[in-house]
Amino acid sequence: MPRPIALITGPTSGIGGGYARRYARDGYDLVLVARDVDRLQKLADELRGDGGQIEVLPADLADAAGRDKVADRLAAGVQVLVNNAGFGTSGEFWTTDPARLQAQLDVNVTAVLRLTHAALPAMLGAGAGTVINIASVAGLVPGRAATYSASKAWVISFTEGLSTELHGTGVGVHAVCPGFVRTEFHVRAGIDMAKTPSFLWLNVDDVVSASLADIAAGKLISIPGVQYKAIVGAGRLVPRGLLRAAVKLAGGANGRT
Repeated sequence: MPRPIALITGPTSGIGGGYARRYARDGYDLVLVARDVDRLQKLADELRGDGGQIEVLPADLADAAGRDKVADRLAAGVQVLVNNAGFGTSGEFWTTDPARLQAQLDVNVTAVLRLTHAALPAMLGAGAGTVINIASVAGLVPGRAATYSASKAWVISFTEGLSTELHGTGVGVHAVCPGFVRTEFHVRAGIDMAKTPSFLWLNVDDVVSASLADIAAGKLISIPGVQYKAIVGAGRLVPRGLLRAAVKLAGGANGRT
């Protein structure tokens, strides 16, 4: 029997790396997509020890040609697509380079749309498949960083709408909404997280395990961590204006967009 294939974007660190290692252990062949060829090769060499085929696919998802390259591979068929690649930016919206903001939108939103669109025909033809879109708690709680939160809110809304269209096809789509995870994300964005309370931090393996358990149980939206389930649950009971006021009071959106 051929091994199933999982294509993962942004696997060279953090949550994407966690999914890559988990799917390799679970017997999948992998297609790894990122810009950094050296880090891709290093990860591929590590994961080949699990006995699977590892395909390295260098691509910049902020670039249309890069997205098209990955879309062509997805059209050939995979069983799992993990849309994990994404990034945040520091600084205020009005002082941030518009090109940087556009790149963020292209990676966080356009790539999710383009790659999912490319993956679905083969999945629907097979009557089976899974799309996992990595969103964020920031997309569920108002008042956070403007562009990043908006991009993740789009991912959540897109996933919810698409799940209705896919009902009964055998293909599932899910949004994973982590909170703060110990990865390179904040360092790369230039965001100082030194004052973040320790109880809010999650680790990668726990996020991956919790999300895959939720997906296996058929949950559309996965929120790893009891603390974040509580935050989101409370947020649904509080008027959005009060939530925005609370975020302002806590300074939670300062210095990031």
